[in-house]
Amino acid sequence: MKTRKKILKSAFIAIMTVSVLAGCTQNGLEEEKTEKSRTVEDDTSTKVSGTVSTDGSTSMEKVIGTLGEAFEQKNKGVTFTYNPTGSGSGIKAVQKGRCDIGLSSRSLKEEEKESGLTETVLAYDGIAIIVNPKNKVSDLSVEDIAAIYTGEITNWKEVGGKDAQIVLIGREAGSGTRDGFESITGTEEKCKYRQELTSTGDVVTTVSSNSDAIGYVSLAAVKENVKAISVDGIAPNEKAVKDGSYVIQRPFVLVTKTDVELSDEAQTFFDFVTSDEVVDLISSAGVVAAK
Repeated sequence: MKTRKKILKSAFIAIMTVSVLAGCTQNGLEEEKTEKSRTVEDDTSTKVSGTVSTDGSTSMEKVIGTLGEAFEQKNKGVTFTYNPTGSGSGIKAVQKGRCDIGLSSRSLKEEEKESGLTETVLAYDGIAIIVNPKNKVSDLSVEDIAAIYTGEITNWKEVGGKDAQIVLIGREAGSGTRDGFESITGTEEKCKYRQELTSTGDVVTTVSSNSDAIGYVSLAAVKENVKAISVDGIAPNEKAVKDGSYVIQRPFVLVTKTDVELSDEAQTFFDFVTSDEVVDLISSAGVVAAK
């Protein structure tokens, strides 16, 4: 009888032990689920949503488009927009509060900085001097280029080409590409343009359709339908821009208001595009990352 009671007692203790262990396990699982849920909620709370608007340089279209697409993939709740209006317009858009971040393919002028704007260099871009593929001229000095655009040299035969009048294609006033080109070549307010076009794409199209034309565009915008010539024997490419041997180059700049904080989503975008994470993406767009 005593043996039977001992057996029952032992069985009871075993059952209670299993129950307690099961309860502990269940409580542990519930706590783990709660902790995981809390972590997910915390992660969700740090994500941004809304719209990031940029406005400005048409030369920056490829690099800013590449970065914008990558940013949207990383931040599903944010929409990125880019308005290709030209550097001057992009700078004014920031000043007027019409966009979060302006895009300029030139450095800010002192008066623009004094008006309350800050520049952050995103990348460096070569300005390619382009001619029609049928043009046999393949190299010009900076002095030759300046003489061509100021009207001192008017015929291609003077620089080793055919006997034909040179057709000068440039960008409109306020263009960062024009500002960079004229500053480097020393031709400010001296160029004798046949046409002043409002976008990089228009310059490429015009030169590709006129065998006597010459123009200048962002290196990243050069297509197979035009020929980028060497300058002082240096071909325009990423390596030459990076080491400084290709002299016709300029910065790609992010423009923000000095004393005004960006929105959470705009700040997240700004931090992303200026991080080490995107260096390869910037290079893939044909420009040299400032980092």
